Amino acid sequence: MTEARIIAACDGASKGNPGPAAWAWVVAGADGDVGRWEAGPLGRATNNVAELTALLKLLEHLDPGVPAEVRMDSQYAMKAVTTWLPGWRRKGWKTSAGTPVANKDLVVRIDELLADRRVDFVYTPAHQVDGDRLNDAADRAASHSARTQQPLGSVAGSDLPPPEAAPSGGAKRGGTAVRGRAGGSSGASGAGSSGGSAGGRSSGGSGGRSSGGSVKAKFPGRCRCGTPYAKGETISKNPDGWGHPACVTSAGGSA
Repeated sequence: MTEARIIAACDGASKGNPGPAAWAWVVAGADGDVGRWEAGPLGRATNNVAELTALLKLLEHLDPGVPAEVRMDSQYAMKAVTTWLPGWRRKGWKTSAGTPVANKDLVVRIDELLADRRVDFVYTPAHQVDGDRLNDAADRAASHSARTQQPLGSVAGSDLPPPEAAPSGGAKRGGTAVRGRAGGSSGASGAGSSGGSAGGRSSGGSGGRSSGGSVKAKFPGRCRCGTPYAKGETISKNPDGWGHPACVTSAGGSA
């Protein structure tokens, strides 16, 4: 007998990063298409804050007693909850460099909401031709709410906003889903391939968004996530300097 579970997606948008921002979540109906959904404004915020808030709002909405699959297009948010979070918690919410974890309040609350519940995270690349319908709906709702700074959703009787113009370069075809799992707040971090073990959180990273191209590091350094990179390792430009390509978010947000 197939285990019942909730299929959902969440997304955040920031028009300027930082700039007018919003969050959105979508829950699939019985037919697998968009069922319930909601979006809300955040005022001026970064893309990372919007992405984490979207996940937080979704987890607050879902029944914690029912396993869930959460689809998201943010490498940062997915890695934060499947790979980095256990180490941050062990270090008293500090990075490996000893600096405070960015967006700590959101991360701590998400950690609390993930305790004693089963959540599989699936990375779904954004803006794909024939891409994931739930991710696309969450992206559209978050983008519209960020631009208008107005809440909207299915409960209020709102219609899903129409698709916006694709980012520079147009929509892309293809894209592979990558999975990570959260099964309680006591899990250990990992960096495996798809899947992960129950009771822990793991992630199978698959590249990242680069705002300034990728190069081979001439010298060792430390990424914005707090983890060092070695000489010769591929790194990408981010708003804080250079680091892992997977830790880079696009300058314009996910919208």
